[in-house]
Amino acid sequence: MKLFVSEGNPHCLKVLAALEVCGVQCDVQYVNHEEKVVPFLSRPALPALLLPSGQHLFSSNAICRYLFEVNGQDSSELCNQWLEWEATELQPALLEALHITVVQGKGSEVPKVLQGPLNYLDQSLSKGNTTYLTGKAVSVADVVLWAALYPILSDSSLALGECKCVKTWFDRGAVMHSFQSAAQKVLQGKGLQGMKSFMQRQPAPRSSQCRDTQQCNSNPAEGDEGERVVSEAEMEAAALTWSKGLNIGPSTIDRQHPILPQEGKRNLLVTSALPYVNNVPHLGNIIGCVLSADVFSRYGRLREWNMLFVCGTDEYGTATENKAREEGLTPQQICDKYHAIHSSIYKWFQIDFDYFGRTTTEKQTEIAQDIFWRLHKHDFLVEDTVEQLRCESCQRFLADRFVEGICPHCTYPEARGDQCDKCGRLINAVELREPQCKVCRQTPVIRSSKHLFLDLPKLETQLEQWLDKSTSTGDWTANAKQITRSWLRDGLKPRCITRDLKWGTPVPHPDFKEKVFYVWFDAPIGYLSITANYTDKWEKWWKNPDEVELYNFMAKDNVPFHSVVFPCSLLGAQDNYTLVGHLVATEYLNYEDTKFSKSRGVGVFGDMAKDTNIPSDVWRFYLLYVRPEGQDSAFSWADMATKNNSELLNNLGNFINRAGMFVTKFFDGCVPVMELQQEDKKLLALVGWELQQYIQLMDKVKIRDALKHILNISRHGNQYIQVNEPWKKIKGEDAERLRAGTVTGVSVNIACLLSVMLFPYMPTVSQTIRDQLNAPLSIISTMLQGNGTFVCALSAGHRVGTVSPLFQKLEMDQIEALKKRFGGQQPEDEPPKKKTTAQKAASTQSAAVPAPATATAAAAAEVAPVNGVDPEKAKQLTQAVAEQGDKVRALKTQKADKAVITAEVTKLLDLKKQLALAEGKSPEPAPQKGKKK
Repeated sequence: MKLFVSEGNPHCLKVLAALEVCGVQCDVQYVNHEEKVVPFLSRPALPALLLPSGQHLFSSNAICRYLFEVNGQDSSELCNQWLEWEATELQPALLEALHITVVQGKGSEVPKVLQGPLNYLDQSLSKGNTTYLTGKAVSVADVVLWAALYPILSDSSLALGECKCVKTWFDRGAVMHSFQSAAQKVLQGKGLQGMKSFMQRQPAPRSSQCRDTQQCNSNPAEGDEGERVVSEAEMEAAALTWSKGLNIGPSTIDRQHPILPQEGKRNLLVTSALPYVNNVPHLGNIIGCVLSADVFSRYGRLREWNMLFVCGTDEYGTATENKAREEGLTPQQICDKYHAIHSSIYKWFQIDFDYFGRTTTEKQTEIAQDIFWRLHKHDFLVEDTVEQLRCESCQRFLADRFVEGICPHCTYPEARGDQCDKCGRLINAVELREPQCKVCRQTPVIRSSKHLFLDLPKLETQLEQWLDKSTSTGDWTANAKQITRSWLRDGLKPRCITRDLKWGTPVPHPDFKEKVFYVWFDAPIGYLSITANYTDKWEKWWKNPDEVELYNFMAKDNVPFHSVVFPCSLLGAQDNYTLVGHLVATEYLNYEDTKFSKSRGVGVFGDMAKDTNIPSDVWRFYLLYVRPEGQDSAFSWADMATKNNSELLNNLGNFINRAGMFVTKFFDGCVPVMELQQEDKKLLALVGWELQQYIQLMDKVKIRDALKHILNISRHGNQYIQVNEPWKKIKGEDAERLRAGTVTGVSVNIACLLSVMLFPYMPTVSQTIRDQLNAPLSIISTMLQGNGTFVCALSAGHRVGTVSPLFQKLEMDQIEALKKRFGGQQPEDEPPKKKTTAQKAASTQSAAVPAPATATAAAAAEVAPVNGVDPEKAKQLTQAVAEQGDKVRALKTQKADKAVITAEVTKLLDLKKQLALAEGKSPEPAPQKGKKK
């Protein structure tokens, strides 16, 4: 047998100790860290044991167990459990601790990392009441854990707390000659510093906090893949590309409107699902459609594709009428109010639409009615009688969202007339059990009404032929394909396209003049009408399937309407419409341990995010980091802080800031001369490979996975700086100073590349980096061309600007306050604060983020002013009312006890009366239609 080990490698300490304890005859050969001794592995793997059979073992624990077995000591079940715990629980924490103390020099942080594993080990030893881990004799588990912990526990400078049983157990092993001999061979008498060379070459381990919160928020593309092996040819090719320098060309970010398709270019029309106008979008809405579409559009412009990105508010339908009734406004007033709110939120999130419109326009009526008449002409419309719920009290047929009742599928008691929020199933309103009119709370009756239907079965063959082509050639997400196929598998049925409403696009047929188009026939046509309001040459985009690629972005619940209903409408119109070629659907983003609910006010909403003092770029980054691409994910305040502090501050920001500061501090603000060595060429090849992966993933709209490669590049950069230590070499001889200059110059150029790759994700940070580095505009038109081109953009002599930190730490007390503030339910009693006499009527609860100001009931009830107007008090009470309203909605959502809800509603009404007095109005509420307790 031959054992291959390397000095400074903590894993080798285990096998050498096991060899000494067992006394097995074995040749030991010392090699360097980079040597590949296992022929079939592409990366170095040490220690490694060559067996007499010619096979290799290259897991340190497996080698130790094998040596014990050769010595006649088989592993017990308990022993195997300890070896598994060491590999899966202790080892990740130890590697993090070693990285922190050896590489970063932060020994004071080690106890926090190891506290959990050491406490577990201490408790197990105290309960076992045995001398060693598995009994009265030393086992392979003792040797492995002793050796693993030896570098840390034998360093007296690390205060690891009181784990008396661990100390007693460890001291028994530490005094053994076999351990002292193995430690001397591996650590060379240098203690922890004997591992520095080895640890600096290892990728930075994932932090314990990151591991704990990973679960559904981890990037599915992440994995412990080890460092990629780079060939000589790749290094030389990377160095050659680097030497070519920048293209001479203008920035591609600026664009001229109106944007129209261009012959010979890739013309991409990008839409994101039109957000309902009737409410404020929450974080799930934002990542599900507009933010994802924005990232892809920004990326496409960097790639010099001809992009048009349109969106707008979906303003017709039941939801708008319902909201108008709630707020005492007309539907048009509601649309105007919330369209402005949506626009403001998207502007703050830096969503860079080419045009953000709305559906309540003349163009919408014109285009929708034209498609209707074409469908009618080609006999794709059928008439049928529908049973509907009618409220005799309100004297009207009830649209789906005006009805609530018990879900027939899962018995959820507050299912809507179109869909159940709990099980997600579509519902026909007449199927609800115990239905109620949402306006007056009376029980409606079933009546018949004539409607028009789109004859989907008649269009099914055309649809399937088109789908086969589109899904095979375009980028459809897996869930989009699956949902679409499930609709087709069950056979399509005629779908109603008319509704008994007032607020909508009027049906032009004389027999149905009292009706409007159903929102899911009408709303997708909004993409066309919004484009028509942007340019009168809209048909060059929407009736040009041979030259235009259409990308639709949405959450998965919108898929059938975009993949079946809307395409059938356009196919049936027979007017050469551009159909979707790439349908990109996300799964759901949850909020902490519950769901966002627009109607129930659970979660963080768009207008609240900007009041947290967390920059919009950080919000963008985190939402994209947890983007639910393959499965549902969750927004978590604690995880957001972790990702900000570990990935943005300690990884990305740390690298870019250090690179820029080295230029400023050591080279008077000018990029130094660079003479590339093999190590530099290897880094260029690694960075170039990450860039290529980024481009391949972004081309396929794998936005979350592509982000990993940006962060990988900065990790490579941090490791490169840490190993080469330019701050030390700058003080040395000419050769060392030259080396410091090369490392600094390469690093600052990597920072320049990162500024381009970050632009789709974090546009403000991207611009800040380019400003700090004084980067030329042509980097934008160079770096992302073809498969990716990493060139030397900042050559020797280039003067950088003023360098400053890019990110700030999110403190846990700040995060806890935000979590409490947006938790959906506030503490019932907060400590009272000192108040002036004028404030004594105000609520003692802490202020929540003010909700958007709601208009009074359309000037319906003029109220006489009374004495006691107090603007400051009114402001405080407005906040308290908004907060208490959120609390009531949360309690209802949680199905709290009726008495608890009633008590909180009473508080809410009392606060509203106090607010009315503070505003100089009558405390008696104006009469409201419908709302009954």
